Amino acid sequence: MSALAEDLRASPAQEGAHPRPAAHARLALLGTGTVGSAVLLRLAEWQGSGFAPGLQLVRVANSRRAVDGEAGLPPGQVHARLDRSDVASRLDDVAASLQGGGKAIVVDATASADVAARHAGWLRQGIHVVTACKLARGTSLAEWQAIEDAASEGGSRYGDAATVGAGLPLLRSIRELRAGGDRIHAIAGVLSGSLAWLFNHYDGLRPFSGFVRNARDAGYTEPDPREDLSGEDVRRKLLILARAAGVNLEQEEVAVASLVPAAIAALDPGAVDAALPQLDVALRRRYADAYKNGEKLRFIARLEDGRARVGLESLVADHPLAGGAGTDNRVAIWSDRYREQPLVIQGPGAGAGVTASGLLDDVLRIASS
Repeated sequence: MSALAEDLRASPAQEGAHPRPAAHARLALLGTGTVGSAVLLRLAEWQGSGFAPGLQLVRVANSRRAVDGEAGLPPGQVHARLDRSDVASRLDDVAASLQGGGKAIVVDATASADVAARHAGWLRQGIHVVTACKLARGTSLAEWQAIEDAASEGGSRYGDAATVGAGLPLLRSIRELRAGGDRIHAIAGVLSGSLAWLFNHYDGLRPFSGFVRNARDAGYTEPDPREDLSGEDVRRKLLILARAAGVNLEQEEVAVASLVPAAIAALDPGAVDAALPQLDVALRRRYADAYKNGEKLRFIARLEDGRARVGLESLVADHPLAGGAGTDNRVAIWSDRYREQPLVIQGPGAGAGVTASGLLDDVLRIASS
């Protein structure tokens, strides 16, 4: 069994799951990369177990090809059918492919700005959207509001649980606290699985650039690690959390202290690897200062008093955010009811299996509602 299959099989969303109301929905899955493939694997396991029999996969598309099945596509056969398909992938065809009985749900397993730009239009047509892509919710306030307005107009729902923390119940917890009359006072956390891995492993002895290369080669960072080290991905996640907490910030209102020097930021992608050692001296100094004080370096996102910032911090060893391991996300929430001791949510914040679980949790909530 592959590691991905083991990850999915062991997920608590499947083992010991409580019975759900009957779910009747037609799904269009966009994206068949690592996350999309994990979605297909989970759907195939569900099909074999009889769990959620009302979910019907009627369209799957990647950036080049699409395959449709009016009566439902067997998830385990999708990749083979895509390889043989002569149907071009067109976003204009998605809505038509979902016509029929039951709820219509687009599952966006891409990181595509073009797909994200279609979310509001689908919602306005009454098509529900589930996504792990942060581009519609974590950029400008106008785009965030467009999603809210479109969902209201179309009577549809936007499943965004997997945009922050993969499968962790971060957004759901914040929204449920507010729905219960609680007020969120502050949020702080390690929101990047790649940066969590780096600072859980960096020892101040070996060059930081070597750890960056290891993380990139293991798939923890993007192929261009500047996308992780810049803090921009964390900025988007913090914006999504802040807006869920009722603080409607604009992008430029989040102060980001990038780990990428200007000289590296200006390079072409092909020249980045050779320049990575330029990170080493500054990070070694930061680590040494923290070590002398018995502290740990963590890349933290903070929302306090309506202000937001993202950057590297030195935390005392017993700080709520100093723990964790591997690619764990660790988030602390202070509210009326968690004023002195924050609510802390921790777990894997990256990985195809947990992200797919987060997407399908939203699918089941929508289909069963």
